[in-house]
Amino acid sequence: MLLAGDIGATTTRLALVSAEAGPRKFVAEQEFRSADFKGLQPIVEAFLASSGERPTSACFDVAGPVIAGHAHLTNLPWDLEEAVLCRALDLDHITLLNDLEAIAHAVPHLQPGETAEINAGCAVEHSLIAVLAPGTGLGEAFLPPKAATSTSHRPIRCKPACGRS
Repeated sequence: MLLAGDIGATTTRLALVSAEAGPRKFVAEQEFRSADFKGLQPIVEAFLASSGERPTSACFDVAGPVIAGHAHLTNLPWDLEEAVLCRALDLDHITLLNDLEAIAHAVPHLQPGETAEINAGCAVEHSLIAVLAPGTGLGEAFLPPKAATSTSHRPIRCKPACGRS
């Protein structure tokens, strides 16, 4: 079972995903007010205690750059490290991803009805996928075509960029 999380400055969303139910039907899910906690570990511990489930691995997207398994969140005083979290939560594996990188990796898996056309055009098969997120700054991520179609683990890293003002 996989623990998936979206770690933001305001809200942390956690969900348990099983191979049987698939990624669109969560075993359990819960939202937490991020500022009420001193870090990600206590949030995860509270969530797992309330769910009664035990994942083997986790993937968390975070607002900010992830470099060599380390992340300092942009709008929270949290420093996250894959190896430290993995040991503390007794999981087999943890992956931290930049939030826009996670979105870019998800785009090829969207189903009909999960998108909205904002500007008519013609899709070009096997082309670059771009994700833009205007907010406090301009977040960007680009996913090369091979990364969108490969089934291996993190074959080609999507390239997040952060233009914060």
